[in-house]
Amino acid sequence: MSVDVREFERQAERTLGRAIFDYFAGGAEREVTLHRNVTAWGTLDLRPHVLRGIETAGTSATVLGAEIAAPILVAPIAYQSLAHPDGEVGTAKGTAAAGGLMVVSSRTTMPLEEIAAESQGAPLWFQVYLLKDRGWTAEAVARAREAGYRALVLTADTPILGRRRRDERNAFQIPPAVVAAHHRAVGSPSRLAGRDDGGLQDPSVKLEDIAWLGELSGLPVVVKGVLRADDAHACIEAGAKAVVVSNHGGRQLDSAVSTAVALPEVVGAVGNRAEVYVDGGIREGTDILKALAFGARAVLIGRPIVWGLAALGGEGVRQVLEELRASLARAMVLCQVASVGEISPDLVARMRANVRRLDS
Repeated sequence: MSVDVREFERQAERTLGRAIFDYFAGGAEREVTLHRNVTAWGTLDLRPHVLRGIETAGTSATVLGAEIAAPILVAPIAYQSLAHPDGEVGTAKGTAAAGGLMVVSSRTTMPLEEIAAESQGAPLWFQVYLLKDRGWTAEAVARAREAGYRALVLTADTPILGRRRRDERNAFQIPPAVVAAHHRAVGSPSRLAGRDDGGLQDPSVKLEDIAWLGELSGLPVVVKGVLRADDAHACIEAGAKAVVVSNHGGRQLDSAVSTAVALPEVVGAVGNRAEVYVDGGIREGTDILKALAFGARAVLIGRPIVWGLAALGGEGVRQVLEELRASLARAMVLCQVASVGEISPDLVARMRANVRRLDS
């Protein structure tokens, strides 16, 4: 049965209330990047093959050696208990049921060990913010390693926090009962959304910290938030095993380049030295196919996962991931490619130049 992810979003808007919905849905400043992330994928035209006898398409893929049912990862999402009481455990169950991989936020509201226990052996990665208290970072990383998490994802685009005007207008605060399970209480940081523990983050993070994390954990390090070729090259040289082309879902620097535009440049710089993933505005199987054609190994999905979680808990997450996988498989058959490995750059035409600017 086909699932309408947009209906999940509409349902979340009705049930979560304005402030919580805006916390997940909103972006930085005028939200130019937030909207461009979505529309940029639509400016790319597909150039399908015909008459190749392809009746079905296989979507299985591997990321850092982990086998998954489709090249679709669950992005790190903070404070998931705001969306549903099952929180990150529900997302882990739904992701596992869909044969996927979940990146667990450092601002998870549930213990890393509990999430791992409920993931049914499905692969998990742990997203890391380096804090001024490096002891906290070391402790959290050790717990993730012991719980079986297979990689660390260093978020690199948050030296300070972007301004999120929806949260300001709503005077939104994280409820006292919803806390980041692994952040130590240091002082009394504001609990305004987006600033709840941002003051604890270390703005002086450097390339050398990639190697530090790798040595500390013995795990591969993925750097998330790369939008430029020179930065991608530098991250790989510093020891990253993969990079995520990301602008933080439009929640950090407004007017940052859309990920669809940035992806080819980053792929070109990385070559075959590391894996490249991308997030931001991906809503359909055709978006995923375009990202793979540009050279991404996989995509990460954020907000649609929240809407599925809010609607039906872990079952909603499973349905969103299954719908995206089916949508990708359908697009592949219509382009007459039988496997993810057969998706090539020539399937995508150049981006159209006559796209209406959202900020005009």
